[in-house]
Amino acid sequence: MPTFNYIARDSKGTRTDGTVEAADRSAALLLLQQMGCAPLSLTQAAGARKSNGSAKSKIKFKFSTGQKTRMKPRAMLLFSRELADLLSSGMTLGRALHTQARRGSETAASTIIKRLRDEVVQGSSLSDALRIYPDTFPKLYVSMVRAGEASGALVEALQGLCTHYERVQEARSKVVTAMIYPCIVLGVGVLSVVGLMIFIVPKFSTIFDELGGTMPLPTRILMGISNGMIQYGWLILLILGGAGIAFRRYIKTPDGRKWMDARLLQLPVVCKITQANAFAHFARTLGTLIRNGVPILKALTISEETVGNRVIAEEISAARTRVTDGSSISGPLAAGGVFPELLTDMLAVGEETGDLPGALAQIARRYDEELDFSIKILTTVLEPVLILGVALVIGFVAISMLMAVFDLTSGLGV
Repeated sequence: MPTFNYIARDSKGTRTDGTVEAADRSAALLLLQQMGCAPLSLTQAAGARKSNGSAKSKIKFKFSTGQKTRMKPRAMLLFSRELADLLSSGMTLGRALHTQARRGSETAASTIIKRLRDEVVQGSSLSDALRIYPDTFPKLYVSMVRAGEASGALVEALQGLCTHYERVQEARSKVVTAMIYPCIVLGVGVLSVVGLMIFIVPKFSTIFDELGGTMPLPTRILMGISNGMIQYGWLILLILGGAGIAFRRYIKTPDGRKWMDARLLQLPVVCKITQANAFAHFARTLGTLIRNGVPILKALTISEETVGNRVIAEEISAARTRVTDGSSISGPLAAGGVFPELLTDMLAVGEETGDLPGALAQIARRYDEELDFSIKILTTVLEPVLILGVALVIGFVAISMLMAVFDLTSGLGV
């Protein structure tokens, strides 16, 4: 993008100079006006054409390799929080975006912010500009920003989005953190067993063959497994890797995702975590949208796309088609049998009192607590089960070796 050198006077009449990046001279002038500066001179920086060509080459390279410009979730959250703070301090939207773009380095986040700034300076609304990057700003984000623009409460809408995504990331981090220790236990156990089967058991096998005699059945089974892993280990790894890749691709398809989500709702303990996370996310998303003035049918559509479970999403879609008056949703949600009675009863109370966002916030807190409790149960149950499983496998290896040793030594009369 071309760079322009400017000399201008700010709102206090102080002479200032600097550089701005804009698509063309007109966009640069508009940007300076948005910054509250009166331009005295504006010239395109030397080498701008060259850098522009370089930028085009980079864009072309990214396009040819299929790379997409996208903010990471934490960067998006930081951008939203800073934008809300700058707007609440009295800055115009264009100047706030320019302030953020000027501080950024050559990253994906900086590229996106500069594009948003240029679109806003040229007359687009922020919600329309956000739609350029659907991978960074989902429909929930765009709809809330549009509602904030329409009601004149853009700062409140951005602050609500920050609160929403902070809670979503917190719930996700709880699940990830809870699974770290069980995964470490499982990984260490698998490596230990594989090491025993490949390096330790073959040495005992050589000794047993030299001593002769018939080995017990468990020992023969152990030796067979060990020999199979040594001779066909590469094939086993190839099959497991291929199966893992095929399964991962399958669950990314609509049918595979639905099958996986249905299985998660059937597994003991895991189903409680899946349901609590989905219901909390649904209530929080729907409540945030309704509180910011999004129509209820559209809010249900967005909640359906962001709930994270296809089975529950299909039930929300079915409930949306059963909503006739555009306001009551507790009855249609209860008719499907997927949503628990507690949730629909709390929704009905919120509709009766006229405080549906407040009821949804209470539902989100209720299922956040249930999510924490279910995660604690899972970790409490899973850790000893994994440790016991690893101990049983290693115990089987040790007992099989000792049985062979005892049989051979007793045969030798030792």
